[in-house]
Amino acid sequence: MQRLSLPVIVLFISSIGWGLTWLPLKFLSAQDMEGLQLILIAFGASAIVLIPLTYRQRSHWQGHFHLLLLIALFGGFANLAFQTAIYHGDVIRVMILFYLLPVWSVLGGRLFLGEQIDLKRMIGVIAALSGAFLILGGPQIFNSPPGWIDLLAIGAGLSFAMNNLVFRYTEALPLTGKVNAVFAGCALMVMLYLLTMQPAATSLTPSNVTLTIAYGIGWIMLITFGTQWGVERLEAGRASIIIIMELVAAVLSAAMILGETLQGLELVGGLLILAAALTEVFRPETQPQYA
Repeated sequence: MQRLSLPVIVLFISSIGWGLTWLPLKFLSAQDMEGLQLILIAFGASAIVLIPLTYRQRSHWQGHFHLLLLIALFGGFANLAFQTAIYHGDVIRVMILFYLLPVWSVLGGRLFLGEQIDLKRMIGVIAALSGAFLILGGPQIFNSPPGWIDLLAIGAGLSFAMNNLVFRYTEALPLTGKVNAVFAGCALMVMLYLLTMQPAATSLTPSNVTLTIAYGIGWIMLITFGTQWGVERLEAGRASIIIIMELVAAVLSAAMILGETLQGLELVGGLLILAAALTEVFRPETQPQYA
């Protein structure tokens, strides 16, 4: 059997971590932490922690500041939209809509990075999206028009795919600065929104603020580094399908913890998604050439 590469393993584990983020989010919600304030504290704390390391690497970013801005824009919005959708919405539905991600990543990798779409990868994408369609209920999904949470989930997937492409394009530049740009971009977007809107009334206590900071630094920061380190070292299309393990982890954990059950079509859909992810895990490594 082919030996797994370290980037595949790290990305695989990090994706499972992302799939379980709904647990601390729902827990903090039960502690009366309002969604946007939660995101601001978690991502703001992570950005502050990384400032010293980012400052030391400032010389590497001379002439590349525009790329940092792109990462702050795409990565910041992806995280803001994803966290908000998970906080307010149905976990499984949000995760599945987010996983239109392979379509955006494969197309983006072909258009911007010159990555090839072979038959095996196309079958994997079709299998993944077919599985997502079945988990949502097959044709029944058309009876429920998309709401604002659905649009946030789809937008998060699109922005995350674009963020991953920029990360991969800038793989020679320090990872810490790019991750910090994601955190800072997300926190800044929330701050700008809160300055123009009246935030919901919440009860900020030392306890829930401390837990939120721990969530940001001890959970989000670690899996973000793991995900982006792996994304930089794998083809965009391959990485996007491995990341679908996030969806599998979310579905299984929601089924076990919340008591939700997977019916016939949902089970088939989950198996299709898992098969697509494993197909990419065991795919031979290739190194595309960028202009």
